[in-house]
Amino acid sequence: MASKLLIRRYRDSDFEEMFRLHHTALALVGADLGEGPWDDDLRRIKKEYFDNRGEFLIATIGKRLVGMGALRSKGRKTAEIKRMRVRPGLQREGIGTKLLEKLEAHARECGYSRLILDATAKQAGALGFYGKNGYAEIRRKRAGKFVLIIMEKKLD
Repeated sequence: MASKLLIRRYRDSDFEEMFRLHHTALALVGADLGEGPWDDDLRRIKKEYFDNRGEFLIATIGKRLVGMGALRSKGRKTAEIKRMRVRPGLQREGIGTKLLEKLEAHARECGYSRLILDATAKQAGALGFYGKNGYAEIRRKRAGKFVLIIMEKKLD
């Protein structure tokens, strides 16, 4: 798998497939609310991510988009991991780990010392994945019908 995997920066031509993966992955864990203003960052990737000391990565195998992940600035020293998704059926194959490693490397290059992220309490697989990669829960908050678990990792 790893030899066929390519991780690269998002391109506008990725939009349709990326957007489909985003909603498919959320639906799988019961966290998809359909399209709405909560997706606005995905319609403005250049402004929200690239123009703001962030990154948005796409993972492909051949011509098929199999994963995505982003990093968004939350201040001078803090950035947020966003939009981590791996195509159902390919999870637990190392794709998410490779995306996360590249996002964390970009964060270090940009001078961030702290990363935060959130996942719904329903996303047990994601919570386990982040815990395994050094993220620890710092608080919980309610967002509509969801309980969000906020996690952080200090970068060395």
